[in-house]
Amino acid sequence: MGKIAGIWSRVQQALFQVQECLPPLTEQQRRVILVLEVVRIEEQVPPGCLQWLGRRRADRRALARAFVAKALLNLPTTKMLIERLRVDRSLRQICGWEQGRQVPSEATFSRAFAEFAAIGLGDRVHADRVQEYLQQDVVWHVARDSTEIEAREKPQPKPKTARPKYRRGRPKPTKRMERQYVQSAAEAMAELPKGCDVGTKQNAKGHRHHWVGYKFHVDVGDGELPLAAVTTSASVHDSQVAIPLMKLTAARVSSWYELMDSAYHAAPIHQLSQELGHVPIIEANPRRGKETEMEPDRARRYHHRTQAERFNSRLKDNCGGRFVRVRGHPKVHAHLMFGLLVIFAEALLNLLA
Repeated sequence: MGKIAGIWSRVQQALFQVQECLPPLTEQQRRVILVLEVVRIEEQVPPGCLQWLGRRRADRRALARAFVAKALLNLPTTKMLIERLRVDRSLRQICGWEQGRQVPSEATFSRAFAEFAAIGLGDRVHADRVQEYLQQDVVWHVARDSTEIEAREKPQPKPKTARPKYRRGRPKPTKRMERQYVQSAAEAMAELPKGCDVGTKQNAKGHRHHWVGYKFHVDVGDGELPLAAVTTSASVHDSQVAIPLMKLTAARVSSWYELMDSAYHAAPIHQLSQELGHVPIIEANPRRGKETEMEPDRARRYHHRTQAERFNSRLKDNCGGRFVRVRGHPKVHAHLMFGLLVIFAEALLNLLA
């Protein structure tokens, strides 16, 4: 309760100070202030005044705050964000610019975004906020799921590798999930394919659809709080990312139940989840033996898995998940992480309220 009171008092104080200096705020502008105060992305961005040589760069802290506001406002392009900043005095001052002529050009926004993507700014801020707000608490249910991300780039051709011939008596090469079992989360994620390619998915009605782009894998806790996220190629199967996500989430928070659909039905996933002290509740895959029904208590808990689906829907419909205008895995992941930070902050504020 003390932590909750501290967060809420800081947010209310920041909102009060801004309202004293600006004209009456709209509800949308109030949301921007609250989200920025919870995320505090500027703490991970060095100020521009530390530069010694050359022309002074634009303040990266204000640019980072503007990208969070872009995700919250669900603006498709950076050009629309700049136009909004130049005409909206309150939003401009909330981000950190006093006058409209101080708003940088579109090229400066693009260079700053590339810098944020290279250093993994979204991942660093998200990891800090999760550990700050949730490390001392226990999450009951962690729902794991993925969603397709369409990109505006050409799929990369897959390298053609000759299938090696094995002789009797020689050990067979280990599979990816077997290697992930003994690897760290960082080592396992480094082996995952991350280039743009073609993905295929079968919906609930049995129809297949294809897309060109990536796949966003996420662990979502109670209250729709995202705990960890990974971006991979579109063709990567969900089960190949379960173990890295499991280890990444376990290092940040303590949890009891892990909820997954039939795509994650694999023995290494079951075993590692139990070794971490969790209870895996995974829907049985009918293609792997007889289809068995869940026990009544597990079936009730399995309904909480929809929190991951609701997160994916909010990311796409409200936080820029459908407007991916950048190319390359680092930038696509950075774009999605800004939306994830917005959802995390709003979910935390809903819990506090």
